[in-house]
Amino acid sequence: MFKKIGIVGAGTMGIGMSVDLALHGLETVLVDVTEEQLQKAEAEILQTVRFAPLVNKKLPRLQADEVRARLHLTTDLDDVADCDFIVENVPENWSIKEPIYRRLDEICKEETVFGVNTSCISITKVGGVTKRPDRIIGMHFMNPVYLKPTIEVIRGYLTSDETVANAEAFLAQLDKDAIVVNDQTGFVSNRISHLFMNEAAFVVMDGVGTAKQVDEIFKKCFGHKMGPLETADLIGLDTVMHSLQVLYEEYQDPKFRCCPLLKKLVDAGYCGRKSGQGFYSYSN
Repeated sequence: MFKKIGIVGAGTMGIGMSVDLALHGLETVLVDVTEEQLQKAEAEILQTVRFAPLVNKKLPRLQADEVRARLHLTTDLDDVADCDFIVENVPENWSIKEPIYRRLDEICKEETVFGVNTSCISITKVGGVTKRPDRIIGMHFMNPVYLKPTIEVIRGYLTSDETVANAEAFLAQLDKDAIVVNDQTGFVSNRISHLFMNEAAFVVMDGVGTAKQVDEIFKKCFGHKMGPLETADLIGLDTVMHSLQVLYEEYQDPKFRCCPLLKKLVDAGYCGRKSGQGFYSYSN
């Protein structure tokens, strides 16, 4: 049983992970580069934990003090050194991820597994900058984390069977199942879903339909719970753009060319739900 989990990155996914860990009684060390972001993350975690039982009646009702007691906020990466399991959620940018993994490899216990919550970057590539490539595994959590019962788990070229088993055991503590796939940039979900969202943005840019019309077609005609552009807003348009860039660089295939409208929205600071504006407007 894992007791203390390190979460690196207090953005959308780090917040979602921290909520799920709190609801399942696990101690969490949440790391980010600024106190401001950590304070914002704490407020969102407390609010989500409060409302989670209204969405899923099986989830426990927790007081704010209970959540705070399980949550350690820090700007010092070294504070995760004694954690049993690490999940990294920093932006999809290799220049940011690489030094983090080099440092984690230095400070963490030899047996600690690193879960790479990446959209597209190769798990094998991450393992290659550590001395524990057998203990690196992709764990593609999706939002909202506490409501998703199944996780895409990615086995790197050198990931061991023991590490896969450890990842599955960790997910079981969160009442989640794993679908284990092999490592190739984008894996299964994002190699397909990002094409879907990108083409939807092209449809809007070309004036074929509005964002609402595009999403309504996929919800009402195909039975999707969310449309592709609503999904992009939820993930973060900047994250989608960076993931498409990683896919394009890896495959050199023009089908992954990022839609200019998507780039324009990101340049304008319209990154989706987290910024209050994307393809849709949101009240924060």
